[in-house]
Amino acid sequence: MSVLRIHTSELREKLAELHAGDSILLSGTIYTARDAAHKLITALMDDKEELPFDLKDAVIYYAGPTPAKNGMAVGSCGPTTSSRMDVFAPKLIEKGLVSMIGKGQRNEAVVSAMKDHGAVYFCAIGGAGALAAKSIKSCEVIAFPELGCESVKKMYIEDLALIVGIDCEGNSIFKR
Repeated sequence: MSVLRIHTSELREKLAELHAGDSILLSGTIYTARDAAHKLITALMDDKEELPFDLKDAVIYYAGPTPAKNGMAVGSCGPTTSSRMDVFAPKLIEKGLVSMIGKGQRNEAVVSAMKDHGAVYFCAIGGAGALAAKSIKSCEVIAFPELGCESVKKMYIEDLALIVGIDCEGNSIFKR
C-alpha cells in the first residue's frame, strides 16, 4: 500500500485523488480548534467580524495540545472526537474549509456539506498524541488564549500520518 505525501496548500486540487481509506502524510499549515473555539468562531461569523484565520482552503485539527516539553513545539497532541464539532462544521465548510482532522464518525449534514463544497475528513490515530506531536514543528496561539489548551493555534506540521476517513464524494471508512 502506498502512502500519499500531500501539502496543505495543494489539498483543494488533490481532493479528487483522495479516497476513503487512503493513508497520507500531511505537511503544511493547520489550525487547532475544539468545541469552545468553534462556538466563538461561528459567533464571529454570525456577527460578520474578522476571523482568527482565513477559512478558505484551511485545515482544522480537532485537538488541544498540551504544553511543550523537551524542546518540542507542543506536548501531546491527539485528536478529539469530531462529532462534537458537527453542529459547526457545515457552516465552516461552506466558507471554504477544505479539511478537518479528528477521530470518529461525522453526521450526514457534515458529509453533505463536504460533498457540496469539496472537503475531506482525515482521521488521526486516537491515543497517539505523543507520536503526533513529533510531526508538529511550530505552534503559535492566534486566538482565544483564555481557552488555554483549547485556544486556536496555528501549527506547521511535517508528515503527520492520517487516513482519509471521508472523501469529497462522501465515501466513508465508517460505512464499510
